[in-house]
Amino acid sequence: MSEQIGNAANPALVMLVEDEYLVRANALQALVEAGFDVVEAANSDQAMATLEADAGSVRVLFTDVQMPGGSMDGLALAHHTRQKWPWIAVAIASGNAAPIRAEVPEGCRLFAKPYALRDVVAHLQALTGSRH
Repeated sequence: MSEQIGNAANPALVMLVEDEYLVRANALQALVEAGFDVVEAANSDQAMATLEADAGSVRVLFTDVQMPGGSMDGLALAHHTRQKWPWIAVAIASGNAAPIRAEVPEGCRLFAKPYALRDVVAHLQALTGSRH
C-alpha cells in the first residue's frame, strides 16, 4: 500500500470532481462527516485550475469519468494528475461509461456508480490513514 497521507490534526484534502450537483453534494457531505477537508469542482477545468494553484495541498483526487463542460473527461484528468502530481492518490467513479481496467491509471481505484459512499470513505480513509 502507498504511504498514508493526512492525520487527525491535519486532515487530508480531497479534490471532489463531479458534474452532477446532487451526487457531488452527497459525496461532499459523507467526506466532510468522515473528517476530510474537501474542495469541489464541477468539471475538469475547475479541478485543473485548483490543482495548478495549489496541488501541494491536495492529497486525493476523486473524480467522475463523464463530465461535460470541461476540456477532458475524468480518466484524462486522472492520468494527467498522476503524471504531473504523482503524490496525489486517485479514485475514479464511473456510471454510464465503464472503462476497462487498462484505461484506469495504475494504482487508481475504480468505483462503479451507484457506489456506496461508505466504500468510498473507507477507501479514502485507508489511503490517508484517517479514521474518524
